[in-house]
Amino acid sequence: MATSWRVLLALLMFAAGIHYWPLKPAPQALAMPAANTGDASPWGVDYFPNTPLLTQDGEQVHFFDDLIKDKVVAINFIFTGCSDSCPVETARLRQVQKILGDRVGKDIFLYSISIDPYNDTPATLKRYAEKFGIGPGWTLLTGEPAHIEQLRRRLGLYIEGLENGRSKDHNLSLIIGNQATGRWMKASPFESPYILADRLGNSLHNWKQASAMTNDYAHAPDVRPPSSGEQIFRTRCSSCHTLGIVEPGSQPGIGPDLLGVTRQREIQWLTRWLKMPDQVLAEKDPLAMLLLAQYKGLAMPNMRLGDAEVTAVLNYLEEETARIQTPIAAAEKP
Repeated sequence: MATSWRVLLALLMFAAGIHYWPLKPAPQALAMPAANTGDASPWGVDYFPNTPLLTQDGEQVHFFDDLIKDKVVAINFIFTGCSDSCPVETARLRQVQKILGDRVGKDIFLYSISIDPYNDTPATLKRYAEKFGIGPGWTLLTGEPAHIEQLRRRLGLYIEGLENGRSKDHNLSLIIGNQATGRWMKASPFESPYILADRLGNSLHNWKQASAMTNDYAHAPDVRPPSSGEQIFRTRCSSCHTLGIVEPGSQPGIGPDLLGVTRQREIQWLTRWLKMPDQVLAEKDPLAMLLLAQYKGLAMPNMRLGDAEVTAVLNYLEEETARIQTPIAAAEKP
């Protein structure tokens, strides 16, 4: 049955938009230190620049020689002052790190490179890592603006015609790959962390790790189409929030659990908070400031949700609250 599971997983990932991504050679704009030669992969010394970068600990490293050569990696670009998608990207990658466990830093490596090197010093990146509880094997990096732009272009994550100067608009895709085999993929950072972890931990390693999965189709759960509110929660909210059910041994999200929130907060406040959290924080709303202090200064990102999307999310939260809390309340009655 293992082959059938792999076929099913491949179909799910295709439907989710994860696909093989052929890197396209681009002219090298800057002279970089030479990387080690002799690499058999087509995506080696002749493709990737050996860009010098600084880690969150102030250590100088080179992109090819020190970070990706002969390694399975995930790479994204962020900036610590982002109040929109970057915190969600980071939170999602944190979930992937938790799933992969101590393999991160051993045979899988995660890298987040700042697109705002003017402000993101190593010390700033270190504080950002501490806020999110980033563990070993995940390195935050900064460097010269021209060098970082070149990396983004070479990795296919530069939006031509949109970005210039110190613009913060950037491609949100996550790059995952195995430099030794030349297999590289572009994926959404909002994809299920389990699918991303499977790609990094299994398929990019050519399935060398023995699978502990013993299930077959006879034990597969019924598949139901998720509501629009559930889809938004899974892709936008679940990176930071749980909803009442936390798997044994796992840790809570970096934000509050949302089970019952529609019954604990005024709907008008929740609606405004979901639509424009940055504005609510700027107004020093007491509840927003309390949440900010309670969760290590991690601000709720503005996800640019419209009225219909906010309503769908709130309906889903209320439906799940009723589904989970009502049986518990009934069981507690004498």
